[in-house]
Amino acid sequence: MIRKKVLETIKQYNLIEPKDKIVLGVSGGPDSMSMLIILNELSKILDFNIYVAHINHGIRQNAEIDEEYVKKWCQKLGIEFFALHANVLELAKEKKLGVEETGRKVRYDFFEEIALKVGAQKIAIAHNKNDNVETIIMNMLRGSGTKGLCGIEPKQGKYIRPLIEIERSEIEEFCKQEDLDPRIDESNFENEYTRNKIRNIVIPYIKNEFNPNIINTVSRLSNIVREEEEYINKQTENEYKNILVEEINLPSLEYNKDGYNKNQESKVVLNLKEFNKLPKIIEKKILLTAIQKIFGTVNGIEKVHLEDMLKLCNNNIGNKFLTPNKNLKIVIKNKQIHISCIKWSIRSNRWKHSCYKDISFFKNYCKLKNHML
Repeated sequence: MIRKKVLETIKQYNLIEPKDKIVLGVSGGPDSMSMLIILNELSKILDFNIYVAHINHGIRQNAEIDEEYVKKWCQKLGIEFFALHANVLELAKEKKLGVEETGRKVRYDFFEEIALKVGAQKIAIAHNKNDNVETIIMNMLRGSGTKGLCGIEPKQGKYIRPLIEIERSEIEEFCKQEDLDPRIDESNFENEYTRNKIRNIVIPYIKNEFNPNIINTVSRLSNIVREEEEYINKQTENEYKNILVEEINLPSLEYNKDGYNKNQESKVVLNLKEFNKLPKIIEKKILLTAIQKIFGTVNGIEKVHLEDMLKLCNNNIGNKFLTPNKNLKIVIKNKQIHISCIKWSIRSNRWKHSCYKDISFFKNYCKLKNHML
């Protein structure tokens, strides 16, 4: 049953195409191991290749056992295996970030590195339907807009989530049937982090007291909102093109490619008069689109920042500027909106891994070390 649902998800969201090379993030837990087994089987049917990336965060006592477990499965299945050793606690302290956030940054950057190394077009993450619902509830508690209610996207750029329509209970049953004996992260049962509290306390309470089918109910909400969000985004894309004056020196996904000059200011210039004719929701989306193009992210941009930017634009007074945060500048001049980055160094999505011990590439039973600075 679960195999059929994963195949249906792949087809519904067009996650995989023939000849694709896909990096799988595999921790050794039930979700990622189920994804590994199922995608390995489907790779022979749908004609794609898979590689496995595993991160040893240097936190859990059983981290070495987890790594060996995943490595042995890859050897058994004949799949190329990549492992990263990282000291996440030390890195979090150095970067002054939370451990969860640091671990996530380490994982996704490593996935990108391996995708680049093997020439992969896709990166598969083992998020399931329960993860999606937990994320939506977290976003609601933070006061998120419609984008937060969309939850985890089945496909987001090169990232795909083949298990996003599968409930955790189905995955656990699959692991029993296949005798996988996956590794269990004991920290999932500790209610120290917000997600764990939602998973272990909030959702069980809602199931018992209000709606036993809460996972599917919230998942349906997510699908409805996502359809509406897609429509609004399409309208935003069209209007952005209509009012765009010019894009100057926007960074590509990789360093110094496509003529990108880090010493030159990155900027998006928009027609102020046409901008002010648009509905407020489209105006907000256009501002976020411009910021995304400049910085590669809209992290750090809050509702109050957007409201301040809209006031500046709607007042239609020339030679006025605003710095919503320390990285972003918006200027009204010559009947145009100039949105730019104050500091180049902030823009990069990539960051230095000074606390990494090594990257170990297991291929043909050889171990290569590459110190990343």
